[in-house]
Amino acid sequence: MKSKNNSEHYIWGNGCDSWVLKDSHNLSVKQEIMPPKTAEKRHFHNEAEQFFYILKGEAVFYVNEEKFSVKTGESITVLPKSKHYISNESLEYLEFLVISAPSTNNDRIEV
Repeated sequence: MKSKNNSEHYIWGNGCDSWVLKDSHNLSVKQEIMPPKTAEKRHFHNEAEQFFYILKGEAVFYVNEEKFSVKTGESITVLPKSKHYISNESLEYLEFLVISAPSTNNDRIEV
């Protein structure tokens, strides 16, 4: 059984939290929290397809040249080679799951 309480934890960006719930070559599942007014750096993955499911809050995704607002209970898929990043432009905390297949380990190229 895995949960935030017994999973590897790391901090990324400007105070964003990530818990690694599953990490194998073929699949990565992470639960993440982003404080208000934080954003990830624009990047892409050569191999990994990513699925983001919003648990709490509202995320803004920038994918290639498009902008998407994704709210609690909604999801978005980001295909390989798509330049993208997630942003929390609200005043509330954002919590989400990110599922990557295959894992994004050694498959992240910042733009």
